[in-house]
Amino acid sequence: MGPVTIVGLGPGRAGDLTREAWEVLSQATEVYLRTWRHPSSQAIPPGPEVFSFDHLYETHEAFDAIYEAIVAEVWRLAQRPEGVIYAVPGHPLMGEHTVYRILQQGRAAGISVRVVAGLSFVEPVLAALQQDALEGSTPGTAGLQIVDGADIARAYYPPLNTDLPALIPQVYDREMAADVKLTLMNAYPDEHPVTVVRGAGTDSAASETVPLYQLDQGVALDDLTTLYLPPIAGGRTSLSALQDILAHLRSPAGCPWDREQDHLSLRPELLEEVHEVLAALDAEDMEALQEELGDLFLNVFFQVQLATEEGEFRLSDVVREHTDKLIRRHPHVFGDVKVSGTADVKANWDQIKQAEKPHATRGTPIENIPVSLPALAHAQEVSKKAAKERFDWTDISGVWDKVREEVLEVKEAQNQAEREQELGDLLFATVNLARWLNVDAESSLRQATQRFIARYLGTRRLAEQRHLDWQNLTLAEMDGLWEEVKMTR
Repeated sequence: MGPVTIVGLGPGRAGDLTREAWEVLSQATEVYLRTWRHPSSQAIPPGPEVFSFDHLYETHEAFDAIYEAIVAEVWRLAQRPEGVIYAVPGHPLMGEHTVYRILQQGRAAGISVRVVAGLSFVEPVLAALQQDALEGSTPGTAGLQIVDGADIARAYYPPLNTDLPALIPQVYDREMAADVKLTLMNAYPDEHPVTVVRGAGTDSAASETVPLYQLDQGVALDDLTTLYLPPIAGGRTSLSALQDILAHLRSPAGCPWDREQDHLSLRPELLEEVHEVLAALDAEDMEALQEELGDLFLNVFFQVQLATEEGEFRLSDVVREHTDKLIRRHPHVFGDVKVSGTADVKANWDQIKQAEKPHATRGTPIENIPVSLPALAHAQEVSKKAAKERFDWTDISGVWDKVREEVLEVKEAQNQAEREQELGDLLFATVNLARWLNVDAESSLRQATQRFIARYLGTRRLAEQRHLDWQNLTLAEMDGLWEEVKMTR
């Protein structure tokens, strides 16, 4: 076997070819290009006989198959005493999938592969943007991210830190741009500026800046297009920014109150924030929901920060564990399990959960329900678990009979202790009825309470509007006002 040399041809212009690359190519008798269809192919100095693997692009449909075919050809040529010189656009280790495969296979076989560096697309793109890769225009915006356009297009949420600038290369047509746009809009504002750089490092270089929502609308794109996304204006939009602020608050230079907190001291606030999120949901108030979710995030991240300081776990551990859990518990999405509906999904979920935590359970499923839940929510979970264990009525008529029975027993109770017991039984029977009716009892009661408050306040306002003395109104008069308000609420 002869030597294997991989040469980077740079972004396009002959003047951007490195001196080492020029010397290797000038002394070669033959050179194999990945493709002629790139301006960098014109940078090869005169002398060697030049071949390309373009014909392999015509014989395979999938890119992976094309790459594997090229790699196989490189290794076949390398069996000759003279070896092979394989030339690729840009830098050999910047988005060149064939090079990555060759190096992997070379290491596995103990074969040395020489890599001759070349100028990548990044440097001319940064020159066109007049942007330093490691210096942001505002504090906290340094650190350039590079993610291939195909990876963004395949994702539902962009794998990007929105507080840092990003380059997205190889957004080559309108269909790709549409997919990239939709993914980015899950993290960036619709109006976020995107600079489209075409042909950086070539004589036909050009750029334009458009709002994100227009990325696939009349914007010129080609095989050498790279997108530049600045950070979201104002900064501090990423989860890492929130974690960093909490770490600062906990530091010696931070806040005395934050430094005094521990896991248990934050517990009351956590419960409060959860209830405030639920209240925002019940009110269908999206502005309040945004704020309350932020407060809930703050408490959760505070718990993570405490655990990080104690060496127990980190944010990355929490995210990875739960991501893996979601994948494991959705084998019908990420595996080959077939389901016929929601019931099958829930059954699979319970089985997988039980297999994951065989040592975390104590006795029956009911015994594992957190007793710290609010009474109504706890009753709901107990009712659901019992039903899953087949301890349930055969049809809803039995539930109605039970509710009527409990109402009668409340009426017949002889003392306070009996009344408390029978009323509790009635409430629990009502929870069972809610389950059979596919109604969330917790949300239903919360909504009913809010309706009562709104109607009560409306009744008071109606009395004031009519100059009625609330304190002297009879119950019948109050009820009349209530019915009027009820018609509108």
